[in-house]
Amino acid sequence: MTGKTLAAKALWTSISETLRHDIGAGHYRPGDKLPTEAALAARFGVNRHTVRHALAALAEAGVVHSRRGAGVFVTARPTDYRLGRRVRFHQNVLAAGQTPSRRISRVETRPADAEEARALALRPGDAVHVVEGVSLADDQPLAAFRSIFPAARFPTLPEVLRERGSITQALAACGVADYTRAETRLTATLADPVQALALQLRPGAALLRSVAVNVDAGGVPVELGTTWFAGDRVTLTVAADQA
Repeated sequence: MTGKTLAAKALWTSISETLRHDIGAGHYRPGDKLPTEAALAARFGVNRHTVRHALAALAEAGVVHSRRGAGVFVTARPTDYRLGRRVRFHQNVLAAGQTPSRRISRVETRPADAEEARALALRPGDAVHVVEGVSLADDQPLAAFRSIFPAARFPTLPEVLRERGSITQALAACGVADYTRAETRLTATLADPVQALALQLRPGAALLRSVAVNVDAGGVPVELGTTWFAGDRVTLTVAADQA
């Protein structure tokens, strides 16, 4: 390694340590946006390439995360997320003192595969609605999700969901006033490139995958849901719910 390369490394390492100290001292709080690359370059008297190295090191350590087109933000505290008989994304995030939101990226109707049909008590090939997207807390991606619904029972669900943006509200509009979780399976996995892009993580980052079946008051399955939680952004609590 040449002396010039060593000097450049020492610069971005020093900048990274300084920013980490600033964050630790509370100068930038969880969720705060850091100054722009140009502003940081001016502050430290370096070029933007050196600043990028420093920010990349902080991102690798999980101290900050970038949002495409928005900037670099201090990683927020992990969201406490309750898994029980009734799991409602908006309620869980609000209870954690954060603001929930959702981005829906796919709504499609297609034939069910064997696993989906078994979970929803359908026949393979029966039509299902597929809804995919990202759930956010304080504008930070918390989880990617895929929800599967029986299309014959909920023919208007795609239109209602696009209008209301809430699965709970869409199911209520389709006649399911309440639903509970019949089972949940949790496994650890790693983010593939598509998931990493959606969750603003590096490929290979730790994820917690939840596969759950929700049922109506009569015990009939209404939703097969798979959720991939960003491992360092959520604390899952598994507890018995009230009936």
